[in-house]
Amino acid sequence: MATQSESTDKGLGLAIALGAVATIGAFAMGLGAPDITAAWGFAAAMLFSSLAVVAIHLYWD
Repeated sequence: MATQSESTDKGLGLAIALGAVATIGAFAMGLGAPDITAAWGFAAAMLFSSLAVVAIHLYWD
């Protein structure tokens, strides 16, 4: 018996989108160095980069 499985790129696309937001957070961290903006940029970069890793693991075949 043959089995069929469908493969989607949902995890990859979600990881790329979250990685882009994490990159924006990293730029905000670099540009707002002495202010609270750097802290929020770091928080955004860490949050969205970890969510990108989770997205890849959730949708991996």
